[in-house]
Amino acid sequence: MASVGAVVAYLTVWLLAPALFDRQVGMMNNGGMGSGSGGGAQAGLRDAFRFALTTALAVGLTASVVAAVVVAWFVTRRLMRPLHAVRAATRRIAAGDYRVSVPVPREPELAALATDVNTLGSALADTEARRTRLLGDVAHELRTPLTALDGYVEGLIDGVFAPTPDILGSLSDELRRLHRLAEDLSSLSRAQEQGLDLHPVDADLADLARRAAARLAPQFRDAQVTLTVQADQMVPVTADPDRIIQVLTNLLGNALLATAAGGAVTIAARAGARSGEVSVTDTGVGLAEADLERVFERFYRAPGQPRRSAGSGIGLTIARDIARGHGGNVTASSPGPGQGARFTVTIPLRAHRRSEIAEHLQS
Repeated sequence: MASVGAVVAYLTVWLLAPALFDRQVGMMNNGGMGSGSGGGAQAGLRDAFRFALTTALAVGLTASVVAAVVVAWFVTRRLMRPLHAVRAATRRIAAGDYRVSVPVPREPELAALATDVNTLGSALADTEARRTRLLGDVAHELRTPLTALDGYVEGLIDGVFAPTPDILGSLSDELRRLHRLAEDLSSLSRAQEQGLDLHPVDADLADLARRAAARLAPQFRDAQVTLTVQADQMVPVTADPDRIIQVLTNLLGNALLATAAGGAVTIAARAGARSGEVSVTDTGVGLAEADLERVFERFYRAPGQPRRSAGSGIGLTIARDIARGHGGNVTASSPGPGQGARFTVTIPLRAHRRSEIAEHLQS
């Protein structure tokens, strides 16, 4: 605004001052001042210049103020329109309408703001959709064992079933399924609230990998999927063994579900320069590039993948949170759909062994 006012004032003075000066000098000449003394003529010229300059400045400043007001009104009106749109959109988002979209203006700053609001709305809409899907998934996961338990109990009450070890074992299996679902939901809540109860001790990551593989080996045999363990070298870390086994068991279970009969899964442990890592590689359905990060989001399940079973979509979220609670991470990679996938857990090595292992790797 100041630049507009200055330009208007300068142009006004530049155009108006000469004309006013000439007019004032002409009036002085007509009044007979041209025949007077030199001093009087000089004083008259000074007065004429002052008058012309003062008048031109007054007119110029007035014009600059008017121009500045007009430009400010125009600019403000142009800026407020997209700002009002953003305000309206945020109010609708706050009311739960996440599909709102703000038109993107031409101004870079306002365009960035509108884009951020649109991105926020899309993210909230996606979260709400996954939350709704989670409620359906949890209801389904609860309904299945509850229906089985209800049938068994009614059968026992009516005398249809006898309380044989097989029947009681089936009841126990369904109860364990409910307990596992409750534990998963509880673990997810604690992980998201940074409330995981970790008990780190000196441990061997390779040994934890072998133990996790041994735990699931019968399931792999039943599914006719080959499980290979490559964990011969010690990988010293400071970690909660139960939690790390939980992570590795989750990754192995996911690999088993994603791999058809006749496929193969490999779990391998090794020590890097600063971190130990365990990778779980399968020959299963694979992942699209867009899903490599999204599979770690709460309640997300990659679409269009034929799996023998489906979980609630929280296992990988819990696994990554546990690894990050140890100062590590869980990452995913895949050549593409149908070409298998690899999930890698990294945990920092024990501090007093890092230099020794680094020297060994360099030798």
